[in-house]
Amino acid sequence: MTVPPHIRPETPADIDVIRALTQAAFKDAPHSQQTEAAIVDALRGADAMVLSLVAVDPDGGIMGHVVFSPVTIESGEGAWYALGPISVWPQLQRQGIGTALVTDGLRRLEGWGARGCVLVGDPGFYSRFGFESDPRLTYRDVPARLVQRRVLVPPAPAGEIVFHEAFEATG
Repeated sequence: MTVPPHIRPETPADIDVIRALTQAAFKDAPHSQQTEAAIVDALRGADAMVLSLVAVDPDGGIMGHVVFSPVTIESGEGAWYALGPISVWPQLQRQGIGTALVTDGLRRLEGWGARGCVLVGDPGFYSRFGFESDPRLTYRDVPARLVQRRVLVPPAPAGEIVFHEAFEATG
């Protein structure tokens, strides 16, 4: 990618493209159960998107999308959010679009006074944003190394993460 994408909040006109983008981005992902587009739709339908951002090219075409939604954590810290799903068109992956979306989204959350952000994902990708695994933070039977958090305002939370019920969407 030669020109950094412009990052903006999603609009109603973006919804169909975001659905197609999310389906395409996860189509061949070995860890996916192909529910990510349904999760995004369910989060939107439940008005549970705290932040939904798109990366657009100079012509206004959507290149990528990320969602942040509220979570609860067993230790009771408030103002914690989940990052994801995040999607970039397969042909545009590994060009910095996902990085731009995550960076912008975390900056906005921090500006709003968020205490932190959690996700389930690849430590090799998310560690560059300050995410780290903490064995005191869990999510179901997911391996601890994949359950990550970034503390914006201490203390770090502990216990089981409860994502919004939209994450149970199947189609």
